Amino acid sequence: MTWIDKFRYDPIPPLMTSDYEAIRYLTARDLLREDLPHVETLWHMPEAQRILKNQESDGYWIYSGKGRDYFLLATFKNLQTLIYKYGFDRSHPSIEKACEYLFTYQTDEGDIRGFIGNQYAPYYTGIVTALLISAGYENDERITDALNWLLSVRQNDGGWVIGSPGITGNPHLKLKDINYLTSDKYAPTLPSYDKSLPFSHSGTGMVIRALTSHPVYRTNSETLKAANLLKSHFFKEDNYSSYKDADHWLRFQFPFWWNNLVAALDSLSLIGISSQDNDVDNALKWLISKQNPDGLWKISYSAIHKSSINKKSLEQRLWITLAICRVFQRFYS
Repeated sequence: MTWIDKFRYDPIPPLMTSDYEAIRYLTARDLLREDLPHVETLWHMPEAQRILKNQESDGYWIYSGKGRDYFLLATFKNLQTLIYKYGFDRSHPSIEKACEYLFTYQTDEGDIRGFIGNQYAPYYTGIVTALLISAGYENDERITDALNWLLSVRQNDGGWVIGSPGITGNPHLKLKDINYLTSDKYAPTLPSYDKSLPFSHSGTGMVIRALTSHPVYRTNSETLKAANLLKSHFFKEDNYSSYKDADHWLRFQFPFWWNNLVAALDSLSLIGISSQDNDVDNALKWLISKQNPDGLWKISYSAIHKSSINKKSLEQRLWITLAICRVFQRFYS
């Protein structure tokens, strides 16, 4: 029995017959193991070229309608699309320039700062570091600094909080204080408030992507401890209010951003956790049960997140299905 046989319906035909060349290419390369031309063939696609055309000479992108403080966010979003959907890496000069722009937000401590003012943001440092590793920077000392910083700001239980660890759980801060601290880049950086507070699976799921993306750090005992925490919370409420509802597990997106079941399983599938693990097995069986007869999965199975039916949502369903197939292939190969 192959990993495809685990599904109720074969997901390969809808992926291989889709209108999206990048999805067909990555399906053939990653799932069918076909010998294909170099991924550079995707770099010339109109959508990828349109994104590159809008890049500024210094390597960043402008967030439409927003000021300079949003350049970091816009650059991160566009790089995610180029790297995860079209296979770009730092060998392309535009990608290297954009990655170096992201590195300008790295502090001497190692974190990526600027998403929430001047506050520490382990969850954003995690997903940005994972992106830079995917771009080909895994051996860069700046990546090592970022990963070591992430390990240094864990809670006592081995996970991470969502948001700023200096603000989360801090009863001395009023709303006006929080608004100032998270929006003014000149505000003081608050150190971790209380490391005895429990982890957030929403924050931990984002941080762990960096660790599991790295060929060395994915084997660390600290990474495995965090992974065990993460999977122990599948389908459960978070410990914090920002993404507390358990239904946040059931809304999917690609490229991965916020924590959800598929994104978490993608990380765990990279570090050798068995498909027979009880938490993982239950999650994989849940995904099997939710597959549609057309072979694809929906964007959302959440009661609090609705998804419209249009061309964009169909493309997202295809990307999510490809991501789920990669997860099953790793767990069951």
